[in-house]
Amino acid sequence: MGIFNDARNLKGLRVSLFVAIWVTSISTLIGTCAAFLFEQEEFRFKKLFYFLMIAPLVVPGVIIGIALLSFATSLGTFLELSLGLDVRALSPGLFLVICGQCSFITTFVTLVIIARLKKFDRSLEEAALNLGAKRHRVIWHITLPYLRPSIIGAAAVAFLLSFENFNTTMFLVGSNATLPITLFTQIKDGSTPVVNAISLLLITCVSLFAVLNFYIQRRQSAKAAKS
Repeated sequence: MGIFNDARNLKGLRVSLFVAIWVTSISTLIGTCAAFLFEQEEFRFKKLFYFLMIAPLVVPGVIIGIALLSFATSLGTFLELSLGLDVRALSPGLFLVICGQCSFITTFVTLVIIARLKKFDRSLEEAALNLGAKRHRVIWHITLPYLRPSIIGAAAVAFLLSFENFNTTMFLVGSNATLPITLFTQIKDGSTPVVNAISLLLITCVSLFAVLNFYIQRRQSAKAAKS
């Protein structure tokens, strides 16, 4: 099929997968840690940090992309003029794309995990601590297994949001364009059969991925309820 012989679109697909995997990994790790942090009663300035975490959700992706690009450009210029350092990571490219996407996708991950963590029975942790278990072992063997369905679901959401992101990525991407950017450049002069075929495949794959993730979460939630 011609769709699998289109080097340009295949490269865009590889770039999108690369970015999505990194964004998913980073967002899931930071989001899980943030969820634990926000559930600590003694955490000072919790409301302030919670507001800062929610803020990217109400800021358009275009603004996030422009702001991050402007900041990276200004910082890169300052480092080059003041210290003579040429930091390539501050130029438009995949590093900025990953940073830009993580800035708001991490919020979705955190909110999903917080919703699950609020239902957690803290007496299970207290019982394990009273029996002599260390804090990190309690988290690893009790808390994280309980959160596993929400962590997997949050990671799936992060992957899909990253893979299809256009607004923020448009301003931060360099020569290695993601698949949505690649498709956008191709449809400026009208749609083509290849673009239509790729769009259909993406819709099908995303739908199957969402159904599979829903099925896995249902099974894990059922197992957790039985145990």
